[in-house]
Amino acid sequence: TECEKEPGSLLWIFVMVGNIVRGMGETPIMPLGISYLEDFAKAENSPFYLGCLHTATVIGPFLGFLLASFCTELFVDLESVDAEDVTLTTTDARWVGAWWLGILICASVNLLAGIPFWFLPKSLVKEGETNEPEEMSEKSVVQLQENDKNEAKQTMYEIAKDFIPFLKALFRNPVYMLFIFITVLQFSAFNGMISFMPKYLEQQFGKSASDAIFLIGVYNLPVVCVGYFFGGLFMKKFKINIYQAANIAFWVSLLEYLLYFAAFWIVCDTSPVAGLTVSYE
Repeated sequence: TECEKEPGSLLWIFVMVGNIVRGMGETPIMPLGISYLEDFAKAENSPFYLGCLHTATVIGPFLGFLLASFCTELFVDLESVDAEDVTLTTTDARWVGAWWLGILICASVNLLAGIPFWFLPKSLVKEGETNEPEEMSEKSVVQLQENDKNEAKQTMYEIAKDFIPFLKALFRNPVYMLFIFITVLQFSAFNGMISFMPKYLEQQFGKSASDAIFLIGVYNLPVVCVGYFFGGLFMKKFKINIYQAANIAFWVSLLEYLLYFAAFWIVCDTSPVAGLTVSYE
């Protein structure tokens, strides 16, 4: 009877809550981090700084792939099962790596990385300026306090009323719409590769999950990292404005997507599977 009973566990709730918390921590990096650079960096230097920021966002997944490759080589129950007692190999379809170990390591690193943010000053001097920010007059302070009170009194209806006109203005903004198209193209290509390429390498070339993850990290992410870095240098060198940058990014992203799409015509022979594509004899 116990063998027929369907297995069930509520541990998935911990994974779901953990991902929600992780998303809450990661989301402010893009809107707030970019605004932080724009506010306190020179106009000619901000593209280079943004390139460095995006380069760092690629280095992180690259290290994550290496960590995932290491974790998948360890058996899932490594804390309760002796490695010598495990008869499965990493290429066996029944092998399950220690996926949970990477989550614990990343959570600890994220916690340590967040500590320096508590010590950032409330205001900074803009790059290239030496004067300290002037003290605000008493009248200005009172006016700011009144503005804060008025904003707090705004009802949800008043906030929503301005949302539709603001949304229409965004849809009419060519730079914003180009950025949306760029994001869709990049994520469509990148997510497809991340989702299916590991399994393709396992099935087609007989690689273990650890080797497949490692190869994807080594071959793909350093190239993207170099692209981000030199993209920032390119914008700084030729003084490219926002509209020009959006057009360049759109056409390059479209070319990238078409190159990914060309993989549909690159078909390998089906792997021989006993009882499916070939006989048992």
